[in-house]
Order: sequence, then C-alpha cells, then structure tokens
Amino acid sequence: MEIVIERSAEGVMTIALNRPEKKNAITAAMYQTMADALADANEDGAVRAILIRGGEQVFSAGNDLEDFMKSPPTSEDAPVLQFLRRISGAEKPIVAAVSGVAVGIGTTLLLHCDLVYAADSATFSLPFSQLGLCPEAASSLLLPRLSGYALAAEKLLLGEAFDAREAHRMGIVNRLLPAGEVDAFAYGQAAKLAALPASSLRVTKMLMKRAHGQEIADRMKEEVVHFGKMLLSPEAREAMMAFFQKRKPDFRQFG
Repeated sequence: MEIVIERSAEGVMTIALNRPEKKNAITAAMYQTMADALADANEDGAVRAILIRGGEQVFSAGNDLEDFMKSPPTSEDAPVLQFLRRISGAEKPIVAAVSGVAVGIGTTLLLHCDLVYAADSATFSLPFSQLGLCPEAASSLLLPRLSGYALAAEKLLLGEAFDAREAHRMGIVNRLLPAGEVDAFAYGQAAKLAALPASSLRVTKMLMKRAHGQEIADRMKEEVVHFGKMLLSPEAREAMMAFFQKRKPDFRQFG
C-alpha cells in the first residue's frame, strides 16, 4: 500500500507515505486516501492526534509528475485539493516527522501541521518556479508570514533546495533530531497530545488559526486558478519535458 493508515491504542492516527521506489511521490489516488483519512480522523472520537510521516530516507518528492499531468487538478473535487482543504482545516493536532527530501507539497503541507520534527540531514525545496508553476497550499501567504518576505522570496522565486537548519531557522520545523530518532520522537509528541483534553486542544488550535482560516482558503483558491493556467503554459511544458528527458530546461525561448 502506498499510504499506510494505522491507529494506535494511544489515540494516534499515523498516515505514512509508503512508496519508496518513487521517493514517496504523491499520486491522485494517494491524495484521496490521505484526504479520506483526515476526514475519518475528524469524525472518529478515538483519534485524538494525527502523525504524518514518510520513510527514513525520504519524506516526499512532491507530486508524481507523470500522474499529475495525466490527472491535473481541474476541479475543486480534485484529490489534491480535498487533501489541502482537510489538512488546513483539521480540528485535531497534526504532527509531522520528516527525514530525507521534502519537495514541493512535501514541504508546503508542513505549513499546515502544528508540530514538525525533522532529521538534521533532511533537505527541503519549493521548485515551483523551476517547473514554470506557482506556489500552492497557500504557501504564497503562509511562508512570507512565517519567515518574512526576504527568506520566502529566496525559497519561492529561486526554488533551490535548503537544509534542515535553514528550515528550522525559518520556523517550518520545530526541532532537529538525528535521522534514526525522528519517527519515534514525533510519535511520542503525538501521543502526548492525544493524552491531553481533546476539547482544550481543539479550542486552542481554533483560536490560533481562526483569524487566518478564510484567508488561507481564499489564497488556495487563487493559487489553484493561476496554477491551472500555468500548467498549460509553454514554460511548464518545457520544464516537464526536460524533467522526463533528464536535461536542463531552456526558458530563454519564452518572453
């Protein structure tokens, strides 16, 4: 199974990306599974906290580009948009454990988690501009607000990879740990949350996020409009062809 869902006796639902041969690149079917799991977690009183993790070598390489081009998110019911709505609107606390690479949505989904723990060897990147695309998951709103415009611009405009120390400095990550300790530590933090009064956590999270909830939803909708148009652009086609042909894209031919 490419997404493994587990429920523990402590009240933690774990959503694990399990496609190591493709570096946990996410397909539409995987987004749907995760969206459904988040919906189930919201309704299941036995689930008191959620943990999202990848493997020890890779968190997620982002979208599976081949699958993404076959099934682009052209409607509000697209699995990726269902997932983003549910993770951004989740009432229960979400913890993430990140080891290895976190690319694109592998990084932007972390902006909607409450606690993020990463391996000190992890790397992050937001290569939307390199693919002829624009940011998603409200990252164009959340990252400048979290890290300041200058750092956000460097990451979103250049799209270059950055290390775990930089992610920690930017506020994307709460704490860095040795790679072999990340999953267990993150689970322990989720279990701590699960042992606390659910109503207290729910209200506290709501109060912290309420002021920006509609703004985040509106920004995600705006990003999707631009993303959909740019996905059909010559620049994006050149970027995708270069990716599959394992060559450097040439954008000089476009104005």
